[in-house]
Amino acid sequence: MAIMITSDCINCGACEPECPNTAIYEGGREWELAGNSYGDGQNAPSGASGFFSGDFYYIVPDKCTECKGFHDEPQCAAVCPVDCCVPDPNHVETEEALLKKKDYLDELGR
Repeated sequence: MAIMITSDCINCGACEPECPNTAIYEGGREWELAGNSYGDGQNAPSGASGFFSGDFYYIVPDKCTECKGFHDEPQCAAVCPVDCCVPDPNHVETEEALLKKKDYLDELGR
């Protein structure tokens, strides 16, 4: 299951540098995967649209591995002062799938 940032986010930015997959972005910012840039949900991989127009930080589900293979717990949730980094019920994945995603991101060089 990917992690998501709720609207309780206070935009402190503490989560962004903690993500080993560079899956966290400031609201309105473009993100990149496999050499392609995405913004405002246009041409985004499956399940990723709708995460860009908010006024707070967001997590790209296609890049989130819940820190599997890096840490024992999601680092964004560990450092969030308002506990707004929570499991995303719309992106449920097994540990095996998360580790495969990590391997794929490793191959891409993130």
